[in-house]
Amino acid sequence: MSILLKNGHVIYGEDFEIVKADVLIEENRITKVARNINGGADTVIDATGRVVSPGFVNLHTHSPMGLFRGLADDLPLMEWLEKHIWPREAKLTPEYVKVGAYLGALEMIKTGTTTFLDMYFHMDRVAEAILEAGLRGYLSYGMIDLGDPEKTEKEINEALREMGEIEKLNSERVQFVFGPHAPYTCSIALLKEVRRLASENRKLITIHVSETMAEVGQIAERYGKSPVVLLDDIGFLGSDVIVAHGVWLGGRDIQILARHGVTVAHNPGSNMKLASGVMPLQKLLKAGVNVGLGTDGAASNNNLDMLEEMKLAALLHKVHNLDPTVADAKTVFRMATLNGARALGIKAGMIKEGYLADIAVINFSQPHLRPINNVISHLVYSANGNDVETTIVDGRILMLDREVLTLDEERILDEAERIVEKIR
Repeated sequence: MSILLKNGHVIYGEDFEIVKADVLIEENRITKVARNINGGADTVIDATGRVVSPGFVNLHTHSPMGLFRGLADDLPLMEWLEKHIWPREAKLTPEYVKVGAYLGALEMIKTGTTTFLDMYFHMDRVAEAILEAGLRGYLSYGMIDLGDPEKTEKEINEALREMGEIEKLNSERVQFVFGPHAPYTCSIALLKEVRRLASENRKLITIHVSETMAEVGQIAERYGKSPVVLLDDIGFLGSDVIVAHGVWLGGRDIQILARHGVTVAHNPGSNMKLASGVMPLQKLLKAGVNVGLGTDGAASNNNLDMLEEMKLAALLHKVHNLDPTVADAKTVFRMATLNGARALGIKAGMIKEGYLADIAVINFSQPHLRPINNVISHLVYSANGNDVETTIVDGRILMLDREVLTLDEERILDEAERIVEKIR
């Protein structure tokens, strides 16, 4: 299978150079970027007036939570979780979660996300949906034992079961990740066992860390140290760990994360909506920490639009620091593409020969994206997910001219409405 994208504005290479060129895809790789590529590709797409961009990497989300979109807005995090989200989640069946995963996949395809890191439950059903959708999904079962030894064993067993089911799918695109929820919801025993199992099975780990002041205070009261120092002391951290949020990080925390090569997934929309705070982005970048970008779940954002998330990230840090040079467009674009791919260990996140063909084609023939003075700036500050016209993952076209080819959009929307009536 080969695809030829003709005459686009291509965001090329690690420096995101804008070149007018064609892009040839053969099987699942980009094989050539040049002007006037001729040859008999199976599919030819005219990208005139379009930008050919690396697909976006959503480094932290809970994709089935789109079912809760708009049901519990404008609340503090713990009240939001304990009184609204957790009671509704208790009503979710495996089939309901799968429909939520379809809804999330549909939204991501339509907004140019090609890879995402997920945390939820019934992840084997999520995996089935993602395999069908054609996305690249890294899926973690959210483990919570609240210090109960019986629950520790149960959660470990469930994670291993989910890992086995996902590995049976035998897909390079769909991978299992270990996902202890957070230091305040997981025992030391659980965290240590996750570390051991991840190393033994060569799997990534993702975990919520230092999202709120309350969480940091709770850990300090329980253990006498910060969440990051706690994880360091028990030997949990490594370059295979992706920390979600990282809002309340001190100088020592940042140095520890940098030393271990830990990635932090920044979620500005969710952090602002839940009033969790502002992560120290500039300090993390200065320390050499790899920072990616995530949307968090659609119940706390309220969408999975990575183009919108880039704008939020750029604007948040400028106003917070009273400095318009902070979080420049190229830095934020890198967070949403290449940094996320590197965290997951995949050769993606840029348009270059030999890289995975994970691509978003964005229609710039619109008033809010003209004149094309600065492509990266327009993507960060002017574009939104509805501007994505074509989405390609692993060399396969998932959406062409805004029509999703891998999923039945109308059926998914109808199913989501039906389920919400049962869980309100």
